[in-house]
Amino acid sequence: MIFNRLEYFILFLLPAAFFFRLAKPRLRPWICVLFGAGFFIFFSLTQVGGAAGAFCLLIFIWESLFSRLYRKGSWLCIAGIIQTLLFLIIFKYWNFFTGLFFASGSTNPLSWSGAFLPLGISFFTFEFIHYAVDRYRGKTDAGTFSEYMAFILFFPTMVAGPIKRYQDFLPKLQHPSKEWQKDFRTGLTRILAGLAKKFAIADFLTAFTNHLNYADIAQAQRWVLPIWLLAYGMKIYFDFSAYSDIAIGSARLFGIKVPENFDWPYLRTNIAEFWKHWHISLYRWLVDYVFIPLGGSRTAPSRIYLNILITMFLSGLWHGAAMNFIVWGLWHGMLLCVHRLWSQWRTSHKSVSFGSAAALIRNSAAAATLGWKGAQLEPLPLTANAAIDPGSTLLLSQSTTAGGLTTQEFQPSFLSAAKIQMTPEQSEPKGFTFGKLGSWALTFAAVNLGWAFFCMDLHTSLFFLKRLFLG
Repeated sequence: MIFNRLEYFILFLLPAAFFFRLAKPRLRPWICVLFGAGFFIFFSLTQVGGAAGAFCLLIFIWESLFSRLYRKGSWLCIAGIIQTLLFLIIFKYWNFFTGLFFASGSTNPLSWSGAFLPLGISFFTFEFIHYAVDRYRGKTDAGTFSEYMAFILFFPTMVAGPIKRYQDFLPKLQHPSKEWQKDFRTGLTRILAGLAKKFAIADFLTAFTNHLNYADIAQAQRWVLPIWLLAYGMKIYFDFSAYSDIAIGSARLFGIKVPENFDWPYLRTNIAEFWKHWHISLYRWLVDYVFIPLGGSRTAPSRIYLNILITMFLSGLWHGAAMNFIVWGLWHGMLLCVHRLWSQWRTSHKSVSFGSAAALIRNSAAAATLGWKGAQLEPLPLTANAAIDPGSTLLLSQSTTAGGLTTQEFQPSFLSAAKIQMTPEQSEPKGFTFGKLGSWALTFAAVNLGWAFFCMDLHTSLFFLKRLFLG
């Protein structure tokens, strides 16, 4: 972990934040570029990739130069996305993909024996792609060369996120907070909380998670196995959220707020809510740049489920170039599909007949607007099975109905259950219920069971599950 090294604080964070605060506005981006480049080179030489890893700084320079060519609707944006994917495939997936073409046990003649991962490549390539896509869509300004380089070389978020958006980051870079004392207190507190998570909890749990190997699993008593797996579930949460805490706190020393990444995900009562609060910046990226371009929820029901599975398959592949990560992604894709099917079934059998109520509201509004004699009473194009998931991210668009009245058409995210509904939960009292406790327990168990695929190779994880359930 880079963020727990003294060099990170002494050589980079504290001097960078200090000079950034004192610099004139036009020089602030260059402060981020200078220290970001130094951070990348230093930790590449000492931690990841060596001299070859440090040489990969040229990727950032090339991307910054090429990005100056992006325009709304330009094919050069597509070219930028393709070249970024090539960077990711060559460094992270070359041996995995080429190995698929050869039988098990045979030598892969295309194998890259000196393969390495440039520092933070999984995260900075996502930011490259986001910028190219949003420039193509006309959703973000180009910014200056130095501002874009500051965005991609902002070292607090380079290694493990959160994944930033340029249109959100640029105003904060141009107009950082001037509340030095408040930012310092808040940032330092967040950094210390992250270090405490890392050292006091995550590292402590390593004593349990180190046993998740084939030999120890084969010899262990059966009742110990779920304890080891649960320890891993806790470890990965505290480890990863510790990274995010330190990154968010570090950015705050600059007077810059970056997105939150975790919001008590293990307390959520369904898998959809879990994903909205686990690695939040990744979830939002997947929705905006994978799920929606595939067609989102505005397509045939069978295609929606396929879109979910493809999105989560890519999520698993992004986490690691191995079959166990792909299975982990598909496991979560299956859980999301099952949750969506269950929500729709439960709504169709237990929900309030919202369609008739909506029609009554519309007819009443029409009567009030046009007068009872002139009002044309027609049912709204809403079904009793349509539903609003109150916790979902909704994209709204207006559609005009007859008589000049308007209704809202909702586009749920891929984690939402259905369309426009009144769900049974809306009639339940808020607070604790045994139903919520059961939903939480089921979600918690399903998520932690999935970690078996994440933390072990596929052969070992299947052996672990066999021992866990069959003895």
